[in-house]
Amino acid sequence: MISIGLVQINNSFSGQNYLPYSTACLESYLREHCANPEQLRFLPHIYKRAPINDIVTKMLEASIVGFSTYVWNAQISLEVARRIKTIKPEMLIVFGGPQVPDKPEGFLRTNKFIDIVVHNEGERTFADLVDLYPSRNWEEMTGVSYLDKSGVLKASVPTPRMRDLSELPSPFMNGIFDNLVKDNPDEKWIGLWETNRGCPFRCTFCDWGSATAAKVTKFEDERLEKELKWMAEKRIEYIFVCDANFGIQKRDVEIAESVAKIKRETGFPQGFSVQNTKNATERAYLTQKIIADAGLNKGVALSMQSLDPKTLENIKRDNISLESYWELARRFTNDKVETYSDLILPLPGETYGSFCKGVDDLIRAGQHNRIQFNNLSILPNAEMGDPEYLQRHGMKVIRSEIINVHGSRVELDDDVPEFQELVVATATMGEEDWRKARSFAWMASFLHFDKLFQIPIIVALQYSDVLFTEIMETFMFAKADRYPVVSSIMGFFVEEARKIGKGGAEYVYSEEWLGIYWPADEYMFIKLTAENKMDRFYFEAQDLITNLVTSRNLSIPTEALGDAIKVNEMLVSKPFTSDVIQCNLRYNVLDVWNDVREGLPANLVAKPSKIVIDRTQKSFDDLNEWCREVVWWGNKKGAYLYNGDPATEQLSGHF
Repeated sequence: MISIGLVQINNSFSGQNYLPYSTACLESYLREHCANPEQLRFLPHIYKRAPINDIVTKMLEASIVGFSTYVWNAQISLEVARRIKTIKPEMLIVFGGPQVPDKPEGFLRTNKFIDIVVHNEGERTFADLVDLYPSRNWEEMTGVSYLDKSGVLKASVPTPRMRDLSELPSPFMNGIFDNLVKDNPDEKWIGLWETNRGCPFRCTFCDWGSATAAKVTKFEDERLEKELKWMAEKRIEYIFVCDANFGIQKRDVEIAESVAKIKRETGFPQGFSVQNTKNATERAYLTQKIIADAGLNKGVALSMQSLDPKTLENIKRDNISLESYWELARRFTNDKVETYSDLILPLPGETYGSFCKGVDDLIRAGQHNRIQFNNLSILPNAEMGDPEYLQRHGMKVIRSEIINVHGSRVELDDDVPEFQELVVATATMGEEDWRKARSFAWMASFLHFDKLFQIPIIVALQYSDVLFTEIMETFMFAKADRYPVVSSIMGFFVEEARKIGKGGAEYVYSEEWLGIYWPADEYMFIKLTAENKMDRFYFEAQDLITNLVTSRNLSIPTEALGDAIKVNEMLVSKPFTSDVIQCNLRYNVLDVWNDVREGLPANLVAKPSKIVIDRTQKSFDDLNEWCREVVWWGNKKGAYLYNGDPATEQLSGHF
């Protein structure tokens, strides 16, 4: 009898845990395709972080322990494996997953407790390894690397990928996940779901396309329908689709319709997160529209990464059509479906100026909901991680502990931190410019996407040739003696960027405010509110933007700008407030704001009106409750204003 332990350690988010899909697929394949499956005994899957010795103890009965590894579980997996090998040297330790380097010699020599590593798609290779376990003779195997008894590296050719995915039995259908759910009745699960495998793109910052060799293969329709029903029956609230490009296949429209249908019939899932295809505009639109209409997402992701042509060429993303994104953004805006965009900082070739211009262009194109400014992290098998690539582009990389946005500080008695390799400078964006660009991104989030000053910004952009960058830099470089609150915001952003550049956390921890990690812009929103400094902020902000308009001789009526600032301040959600207030306006600034956000023609006219703001329906007598429901849960939709869409619960770590 061969006992097999499988370890896929995932982080817990808001008290929920992922189904261990990768290791469940390994077990599924072994049960059907191993030479003697009746000789196999599977230990319960390890699927979440726990004290390391507890995990070790559970695995000591195994003959083979297989680890599925990526950046979020690399260090704990290594430490578990090291301790197992110390206690039981005869144990066969196998590592697989994207964290295993394509060039593994250094990894194997550093971690000699690992017997063998599996590269790329692992089901076939792991089954071959189990069949050969009694002899431990791996010489004829494909898809593996190891050090032989003489310490010589042995690296075989890759195992061919599965072209017919019906070869892989479904862990949803064969009882593996049924047993897991039954054995852990108190868990609340997050579903991971594959409808296809592969990626035709080869972006240098990503290890997906290189790992899957471009060809996209599909799981059967009937299988997917059964898996979807299983998750609904088990009341799985959130499903994260593992496909690299959902919408790339013609049938993805039908899959989206099936998900919407089962949501209507059962109430589940409540959230359905996909990574949108890059070029198939019509299908991308249809799939996302169906998902949005069913209330299954909090916004459609239109990932840009950069808008600079040279940068896109450097990261091999120039084959992805920007026109597709503009068309999708226009159509979703017309349909009143919220979108958000991604930019990565700092990509090779990007300068401070080109980065700011990219933000400017996105906002001019109508992106007023959210730009997610992601820090660039180097993945082990991405082309960008190649030393020659890093050197060619002058990329400075620092080691940073992985922190989940809105995650709590979990300190187990027996644990190890996880780390990522963050880029904090390139040949075209030095460290000082990177700190400046990072601060620009936070200031843009604080003022525009958190909607604290969005109405006057839109009015200024709509009725002048002023650039969004000019407005941001007006706030960024405000003099401390005249604008102490605004200057303190920028000072905080610069200091946080400096800390990240030295290896500090990407997010700001607050023991006082929910005991979680906040993005810097949200942290400052809370801080100014808690310290009763919002009134002073708006006083300084009005002076700053009025001076900008005056110095540029912009043809914006100062009364209209004043109206926009006044109503924006009154609309921002506040704790300890529960009343109905009136705001007398001289110009139709709210019409302009709404029309611009909806992609409609906007005309600023003198039109006296009285705005009634009902602050009784979303009132908070507790600061932490306001922090959670307004600042955290309202993030993706920017639901920070009264009379707006109510925020809905968000999982920590899923920004």
